[in-house]
Amino acid sequence: MLTDPLFLLAAAASLVVLVVLAVGIGGFARGGEFNRKHGNRMMRWRIYAQFGAVVLIMIFVYFRSKGA
Repeated sequence: MLTDPLFLLAAAASLVVLVVLAVGIGGFARGGEFNRKHGNRMMRWRIYAQFGAVVLIMIFVYFRSKGA
C-alpha cells in the first residue's frame, strides 16, 4: 500500500487538512488580529482541503476494491 501513488496522495491531502486545522485552531486560540483577518479563511480552506481528501480517499477505496 505504501507504494501506491493514490494512497500517498490521499495521505498527503489528509496531512494538509491537519496542518490547516492546526493553524486555524492556533490562530483562534491566540485571538487578536490574526484571528480577525484569517480565522474564517483558514476554516474555509480546511473545508476545501477536507473535501479533496475525502474525494481522494473514496477514489482510492474504489480502485482498491476493484483490485486495480
